[in-house]
Amino acid sequence: MVGLKKDIKKLVQYYINKFDTRNPFELAEYLNVEVMTGPLGGRAGCYMFIKNHKCIFLNEDLEDHERTLVMAHELAHSILHRKQNCYFIRNQTLLLTSKFEIEANTFAAELLIPDELISDNPGLTSDQVARLAGYNAAIMKFKKP
Repeated sequence: MVGLKKDIKKLVQYYINKFDTRNPFELAEYLNVEVMTGPLGGRAGCYMFIKNHKCIFLNEDLEDHERTLVMAHELAHSILHRKQNCYFIRNQTLLLTSKFEIEANTFAAELLIPDELISDNPGLTSDQVARLAGYNAAIMKFKKP
């Protein structure tokens, strides 16, 4: 698992450097990933590979900070699990233990929580760092120091 997190951290840094952004919506645009918003019921989002096209669907009911987290998670699936269909289930996906979900959560954490946020705030707990960034504390268990 440690090696996996390190590799994903490097991959995320590659995309940040290449496109000069941490914004998952901008990255999706650069990577030709179609993003659509609509009613998804209990699902926060999903990634689907349809007829050779990468598509991310986001629930229209998400608040901004949650939308960004879900987008980063689904973007990870579009990069790491290109031909798999994956779903983000609200309030549960950060708790799942499947390999694909751990990888997507790790990608999202590395993208959304800059290392500098941690190093510039040495007195903060990981929960406080997550809240400072605007996300649920559970994301920090996927962040590599």
